[in-house]
Amino acid sequence: HCHNDLGLAVANSLAGVMNGARQVECSINGLGERAGNAALEEIVMAVRTRQDMLPCDVDLDSTQIMTCSRLVSRITGFAVQPNKAIVGANAFAHESGIHQDGVLKARETYEIMRAEDVGLSSNKIVLGKLSGRSAFKDRLETLNISIDSQEELNKAFRRFKDLADKKAEIFDEDIQALVSDFKMEESFAEAIKLISVKACSETGEVPQASITLLIDEGEKSASSDGGGLVDATFKAIEKIVSSDADLQLYAVSNVTKGTDSLGEVSVRLEKAGRVVNGQGSDTDIVLASAKAYINALNRLLNPGERIHPQAHSGV
Repeated sequence: HCHNDLGLAVANSLAGVMNGARQVECSINGLGERAGNAALEEIVMAVRTRQDMLPCDVDLDSTQIMTCSRLVSRITGFAVQPNKAIVGANAFAHESGIHQDGVLKARETYEIMRAEDVGLSSNKIVLGKLSGRSAFKDRLETLNISIDSQEELNKAFRRFKDLADKKAEIFDEDIQALVSDFKMEESFAEAIKLISVKACSETGEVPQASITLLIDEGEKSASSDGGGLVDATFKAIEKIVSSDADLQLYAVSNVTKGTDSLGEVSVRLEKAGRVVNGQGSDTDIVLASAKAYINALNRLLNPGERIHPQAHSGV
């Protein structure tokens, strides 16, 4: 059970394995106390790629590593740094000319493992607004994303088409974020639904936002100003719901590159010892923020959400 205070959690864990240890406690993306714990993905792939040094194996489907990493990142709101080993955005990227030439001639020159081994697809077909249902379904299967019914597929495809109207190219990360949002909303009944949001920002003027929500089958609207568009939007929502929840985390990350990238927002709310996370995504970051905040509020209202462990124990 190694911590990463000196950046040696994985190295120390592997040293233990080399000397007979057969159980390593680790975490996805290396999340943990202080500087974190040993990263699961690094331990697994080190064992897989260096069988000459580590005479053991791990009974784990490594092709699910990238999917798990992105899921944990979305749920916790902690983005994975681009240069993170195994799961970082640059882990299998090559910019230097000599590196690109070497990889094209012999991949093993600069890559000790295949991108496919950790769940990245080698299929570079780009989806867009002209892509059909068959191509979308095939992409879901390639990404190991399960859809339970034809109805779910239809709903996911409609969201895909809506996104395709906003950006020219749809990447794998966009599809994963889209489906994740969809499944999250379907996982429990939403007491609060977003109808519309209007935000206005002008140089020299106080930002303002107006929002309309569907609550108990009735529409309610409110407006507010704030320090920025997101702040004004959150305040407008609170004028309607009056949750009195404490905003503990607000994090934004881009799913892919470009100014039309899908933006992911993570919100963490706390009230009376209950801590919940909400997520939302959209090409419009204000709209994504509103979705994330409302998602968190719905979780607060859901009695099935767990209480924070420290609050439960009285700590």
